[in-house]
Formats: sequence, C-alpha cells, structure tokens
Amino acid sequence: MEKFYAYLDRMKFIKRWQLMRSTREENIMEHSHQVAVLTHALCLIEEEVFGGTVDTSAAILYALYHEVSEVVTGDMPTPIKYFNGQLHGEYEKVERLAVDKIAATLPEPLHGAMYPYLQADKSTKEYAFVKAADKLSAYLKCLEELRSGNTEFVQAEKTTKEALQAKHMRAVDYFFEHFIPAFSLTLDELETL
Repeated sequence: MEKFYAYLDRMKFIKRWQLMRSTREENIMEHSHQVAVLTHALCLIEEEVFGGTVDTSAAILYALYHEVSEVVTGDMPTPIKYFNGQLHGEYEKVERLAVDKIAATLPEPLHGAMYPYLQADKSTKEYAFVKAADKLSAYLKCLEELRSGNTEFVQAEKTTKEALQAKHMRAVDYFFEHFIPAFSLTLDELETL
C-alpha cells in the first residue's frame, strides 16, 4: 500500500496563521496552490517581460511541494521559526526529516523523480522565485484580512511588503505594479473593468 498521496491529501487539515485571528482560515493545501500559481506568474514575468531565464517547471514543482513537511510538523508560526538562528537551524533539520519520512512512502520507480522537488535545493534561482511567491502569498492574505476589517494584520502587511521590496526582484516589482491593485476590487468591480 502506497501512502504518499494520502499524506499529501492531509495538507488540507493543516491550518496557517495560527497565532493570529483571521476572518477566514487558510490551510497549507490551498496555500501551496496559490504559491505555485504565483511562482508561475513571477517566472513568466521574469522570462517574458524582462528576458531572463529560469526553469519555470522546476520552480512550480518546488512551490507545489514546499509545505509537504508540515503534514508531519504542523505549521510553525514565523515568529517562533525565526526566533533565533539556532532554533531555525534545528527546525530546518526537522523539516528535512519530515520530508524524508513522507518521500519514503513513494514507490521506488517514482522516488528518484519526485525527491528533488520535495527536498528542494534552496540555493537555486528557481527556489528564490518560490520564496518570493510564498511571501507574496502572505502579503495577499494580509490584504484580504485588512479588506475584511481585521486590523490584526496591519503590522504583518507592512513588514511583509517591506520584505518583498527588500528582495529587489524585478518580477515582484512588476507584479506589484500591474496585479496587486486588482486585489482590492470586489467581484462586481472585477467584472466591470
């Protein structure tokens, strides 16, 4: 009996933003989908608008599986995860072990092809696009919560935007200029433009 995809299916039960009051819960399955879509967008912008090169397929697959470890570990809140370097280093080890545990449930013929995307090389240009998309996803969550009147996300919106700007990625800047304004529109407003 192969368990890998049953593990992945459990991503829908792992909640994000546990330390903050949210108007709408978010799970890591929907988050991973959004990060994959945003990664695709950033890679396309990099290639088609700026003429850069990036392995878009690899980046999307990194994004799709970037939270797999949390099926075992749960979602470690950012303030705890990054409290200090030693704790962060230890948590990264735990994440790697969790991914290895889940990857071990793949049948051997699939393991070799899947493992590089489950245990991503975080030093690659492609993974930098995933990290930017992950932060962009957090920013969009902040905007959503603020639109709902939830002031709990005021500071998170500010620091997340600053972190995105500090990346100095032209694809991120382009996304902000061309796409972020539409996220404040209602459905009716989206349909009338």
